[in-house]
Amino acid sequence: QQPNVDIADLMVNTSGKFVLLDKLLPRLKEEGHRILIFSQFKIMLDIIEDYLHHRQYKCERIDGSITGLKRQAAIDRFQSKTSKSGEEPFIMLLSTRA
Repeated sequence: QQPNVDIADLMVNTSGKFVLLDKLLPRLKEEGHRILIFSQFKIMLDIIEDYLHHRQYKCERIDGSITGLKRQAAIDRFQSKTSKSGEEPFIMLLSTRA
């Protein structure tokens, strides 16, 4: 591996959909939008979550492993206008099988 290569850049360069996502997200965040990303596959949500982490985007996630109170807490954090950390998540990752 090359020492100065950003992992998120590697992820983006391997997929046209990531290229589009990488261009859209900064603009959508700047304009104050909230984003829902749906996938049938939890492994795809894992990959997207890694990308978001490397790009330092705060997100919430709901899939089949999130139940009851944790699910509602994630929804509440996503919908919140204010956050204790100063930045609320603007992306929600959702499994269509949740």
